[in-house]
Parts: sequence; structure tokens; C-alpha cells
Amino acid sequence: MNFNKIIIIGNLTRDPELRQTPNGTPVASFSIATNRMFTDKAGQKQKTTEFHNVVAWSKLGELVGQYLKKGQMALVEGRLQTRSWDDKTSGQKRYRTEIVAENVQFGPKSGTFGGTSAGSPTSDESAPETLETVEYPSDNEEIKPEDIPF
Repeated sequence: MNFNKIIIIGNLTRDPELRQTPNGTPVASFSIATNRMFTDKAGQKQKTTEFHNVVAWSKLGELVGQYLKKGQMALVEGRLQTRSWDDKTSGQKRYRTEIVAENVQFGPKSGTFGGTSAGSPTSDESAPETLETVEYPSDNEEIKPEDIPF
């Protein structure tokens, strides 16, 4: 059995570029930076950054182009794909490995987390986020079968 699956979480290094193929299929391309922290042999903390090229097709590509911006965090789930072409200027064969996105989850807007600025915590860090609530009928309110939408 073969398996080609990749999941990364990182920040966009540039705004997505949204284009269309000649037959009208939307495609968005963007790159994401991921960081890796480790301790070297000398005991010093080190940080390396990897840059990943990502391609999102069709409706997913449209959504990425519309909602993601440079610096925003995103989780990308997809598969690795390497494509090749002949460079017209130099005549050399070129290769590019990229992630073909199958699912993208948008992170918080750049510089924010939980509705507050990332660098300036509020006075009450443990305050719960406000959630939308659903009003249910009270016990004494009659529900008629014709009011049920299914």
C-alpha cells in the first residue's frame, strides 16, 4: 500500500495568487513557512524555517484566494506532487515539488488570537469567548407538527 499525505501548519509568506486555467478552472498558489525548533549538540536552541509551495484547485482555490492573506496562519492537508517542464529560456528540465491542497483550515487573522492582539493580552486572560446561542422553546410553549421544517 502507498500513502501520500501531508499536513502542515504555518504562516503564508505572500498573498495567494488566484488564476484560471484555459478551461476556466480556478487555481490558487501560495507558500507557507513552517518553523522547527531543536537543540543542537552544544545545547543551544536553534530554529530552522522551511518554505512550502501550495496549490489549491477549484472552489477551494477560490476560497483561499478570497480569505487568506500574507502572514495569516493556515493548516493545509494534501498530497505531495512533483511536476517537471522544459525551461524555454535555458532549455533545461525544471522540477517543482508542491503540496496539492485537499483541505485548508484558516487560522486566526494575522496578529490576533481569540479576538485580542497577540502581543497585548487582556486584563482577564481566562475570560471565555462569546459564543452564539440557540433559543429553544420553553416547556410551556406548544410545538405544532406543521411548524417542524422537515
